[in-house]
Amino acid sequence: MSATELPDDRPAGLRRGEPAYKRAATAMLIAGLAVFATMYATQAMLPVLTGELNISPTTAALTVSATTGAVALFIVPTSILSEKLGRSPVLIACALGATLLGLILPLAPNAEWLIALRFVQGIIAAGVPAVAMAWLSEELHQDDLGRAMGLYVAGTTVGGLSGRLLPAGLLEVTDWRPALFALTALTFVGAIVMTILLPKQRRFRPKRISFSSEARAVLSHWRHPHLAALFSIAFVGMGVFVSVYNFIGFRMIDAFDLSPGLVGLVFLMYLSGTWSSARAGALSDKYGRGLIMSAGAVFMWCGLWLLAIPNLVLTLVGLLIFTASFFAMHSTASGRIGVIATQHRAEASSMYLMCYYLGSSVIGGIAGLVFTAFHWPGFITTAAVVLLVVVGTAIALQVQRSPGH
Repeated sequence: MSATELPDDRPAGLRRGEPAYKRAATAMLIAGLAVFATMYATQAMLPVLTGELNISPTTAALTVSATTGAVALFIVPTSILSEKLGRSPVLIACALGATLLGLILPLAPNAEWLIALRFVQGIIAAGVPAVAMAWLSEELHQDDLGRAMGLYVAGTTVGGLSGRLLPAGLLEVTDWRPALFALTALTFVGAIVMTILLPKQRRFRPKRISFSSEARAVLSHWRHPHLAALFSIAFVGMGVFVSVYNFIGFRMIDAFDLSPGLVGLVFLMYLSGTWSSARAGALSDKYGRGLIMSAGAVFMWCGLWLLAIPNLVLTLVGLLIFTASFFAMHSTASGRIGVIATQHRAEASSMYLMCYYLGSSVIGGIAGLVFTAFHWPGFITTAAVVLLVVVGTAIALQVQRSPGH
């Protein structure tokens, strides 16, 4: 992940219209679908897990936090490893390994085993978000990169959605073990198809890396105030976002008497994030990234307060605003990383993703304690107070007009 340039004699990047380009784009779409469905496979069934395994909501939420926490801890090391071993070997091994391990999850005899296996699954899955975009950036021609990158991002969004919707729907006719097995079996098949389709690497060249050089690169980013602020936005923003989705199912069942299958439909709100991410990019070009990021943070905070009102319609409206605003803020913030970090961009992007998933794990785990102690009103109030950190930071960056505004 150094700034070393690829040799000039490397083959030309794949162009749109070539069979290998289509295979690469399709393989990355499937990779995003399979692995992100695996990562969030238990989120929609948290209320069911509390009853089936006789555990608290806090413990049930650890089946999500354990995975995202492991991804956070290993995404940077895996990214560095791919600089030495190659993108394809890491990508294939991680996709196959994470989805294959998923087939064992339904056999977990208790919550402790389930959480432990989910943590191991996160370690293995970290390789996909760590290297997928790097693979595309290296192997595809820059003029035709955008479409394939968009397909991968779409795959991650739809994968995360299907990882929640499919188990939730199956819970209407079966218990959590068959529902989880059905999902993970599909993701394993997807990983196999991805492995078959993925073209051979042609442009990768191993780089000489060392712990000291990588540590210096990472520390240099944390010393940059604007980058450190963006890392904080990723940590807190994603933490609050995942926390709400971890416990919205309990709210829907307890307050509005909905079934687990119907509760799973709230994850369709993720589609608003697909739309808002694309719109945020266009609006950023017109009004500036800082302004759109700040607006996303403010609207996310407003949507969160609507969730506190004991009315189903207002709850759904609030969740829609909350979700769309989060993805608009996140996509804009992540886009600023590459502009502000003029050197060691790969390390900067990996650090942003590490904070993103670490926030999901740490804040998502602590949120369970808050939810158990103070129930929904106290949970929302606490989340809103924590989210003020994001709102304030985003507005401060906008006022300062940092690079990449």
